[in-house]
Amino acid sequence: MNKVSENPLKNRTNGEMPFMVVTALFVTLYLVSNIMAVKVISFFDIIYFDAGTITFPFAYMLGDILTEIWGYHKAKKVIWMTFLCNIIMMIFTQVAVWLPSPDYLQGTAIAYDNVFTYVPRIVIASLTGFLLGELSNSWLMDKIKKKTEGRFLWLRTIGSSIAAHLLDTVPFVLIAFIGTMTTRDIIMMIATQYFMKLGIEVVFGTPLAYAGISFLKKKISIHQVS
Repeated sequence: MNKVSENPLKNRTNGEMPFMVVTALFVTLYLVSNIMAVKVISFFDIIYFDAGTITFPFAYMLGDILTEIWGYHKAKKVIWMTFLCNIIMMIFTQVAVWLPSPDYLQGTAIAYDNVFTYVPRIVIASLTGFLLGELSNSWLMDKIKKKTEGRFLWLRTIGSSIAAHLLDTVPFVLIAFIGTMTTRDIIMMIATQYFMKLGIEVVFGTPLAYAGISFLKKKISIHQVS
């Protein structure tokens, strides 16, 4: 009796669920990074960076996956949606700051207010850095992919990040902290955040991007892949 050959496409999906998962993770990581950014970390009074620096490169990694699998135009829609989600989060958490709390929970209320009281310049800095960084990262990923005819994924992920992290970090630090810190500290913060983000993405983000892209290309129908 002849064995019926297995259809190699039968286990592939139409890409909708993977797209939703990657998008949800991208939005979550960005919002978490913004909350973590309230905490400024210092080592030896020389190295300064906000805690969001640790998680933000992983959002870039997911942005790389979105662009590589679904293309620049779809990734751009996700970036703008994330931008809107951040504004919504800021509005509602700020409303909660303004609402009264009972006397016996004043300690909790003060702690909450310290985290979620948004200084306008920090909001502008965060949103500006995000848009410049993520849009340039996705655009460069797409351009390099076309130039290299889909080869050298590492060149796309790292090459786009070199420019994108600069376009994200410099405007954010300048808008958020100029006039509140010395020029030396601002330069140190820019340098530390930039090289930390880039280093984390090169060491951890790029291998994860390779694994994620390889997995998704095997699971998603060919016509769904950009």
